[in-house]
Amino acid sequence: MTTKKIFHSHSEEETISIAHNFCNDLSIGDIVALIGELGSGKTLFIRGVCSYFKVDELVTSPTFTIMNQYTGYYKDNEFNIIHIDLYRIKNLQELIDLGFIEILSTPNSIIFIEWAEKAESLIPKPHYRIEFQNVEGDENQRIIIIEQIV
Repeated sequence: MTTKKIFHSHSEEETISIAHNFCNDLSIGDIVALIGELGSGKTLFIRGVCSYFKVDELVTSPTFTIMNQYTGYYKDNEFNIIHIDLYRIKNLQELIDLGFIEILSTPNSIIFIEWAEKAESLIPKPHYRIEFQNVEGDENQRIIIIEQIV
């Protein structure tokens, strides 16, 4: 069974607002799989999450480093936000060799995975799946579909 919510964003500010609202559903240990074309808003969404959780570092896509880790705060409790980008990953074995499966069980963390479709078979349930769809004819508009996969 999945729960699905569909949002329409017309600006970066709206995408960040959707991310902030999504944070109300998150708990330590959650995994969030993000899927969408280049420039569809995946990293912007994670920036929104990080701003909600008071991350004071610059949030960038870890396309070349594969993973960034940030410190988030919620009700004065500190936790890790792990941001993984699989864009440059060629196959599942490469992911396994990089310790991807172990990273998914990092304690005291919420994990975000861009280009998660490359690793769907390795991502444990339950998790969230967020799909970003560009809207033809409007470069600022996005459809954001959030599902809880159980």
